[in-house]
Formats: sequence, structure tokens, C-alpha cells
Amino acid sequence: MVKILYFAGLREQTGCGAEEFVLPADVRDIAGLRAALRARGGAWADALAETKRMRAAVNQDMADANTAVRDGDEVAFFPPVTGG
Repeated sequence: MVKILYFAGLREQTGCGAEEFVLPADVRDIAGLRAALRARGGAWADALAETKRMRAAVNQDMADANTAVRDGDEVAFFPPVTGG
């Protein structure tokens, strides 16, 4: 199981700020996790669409699509941000 945190627009679209998610056996990285979450359909499919840019972190370290995800990890998804 992984803890997933959703921030900003992702939280608003899904109506979920955090959840515990049972990691499917075939999910090994951020890209796979995102695909598994999209497979739920509805707001999840739209919020996590492949065409949407977003950032991710695993255990509070910035991650990319190939970053490994394991049981017990904390994964955060958030939209890209700009500074000013």
C-alpha cells in the first residue's frame, strides 16, 4: 500500500486530498501508478491524463515517470508551478 497525496487542481478535480492505495503487482514506477489510477475512470482519468503535465514526488524527493514506487512509499502528485 502507498499513501498518495494530491495537491491544488488535482485535489479539486478528484475530490480527494489523500488516500491509501493498494499497489497492483504490476506497478513498479510513477508512470505505472498514474496509469492504474487513471484506470478508475471518471475524474481520475481526466485529472491524471497522459497529456496533462504534472510533477510527482516519492517520499518527498522529486520524481519522474521512471522513479520506482514500492509498498510503504508516500507519493505526491501536483501540477507544475511557476515562481515569481
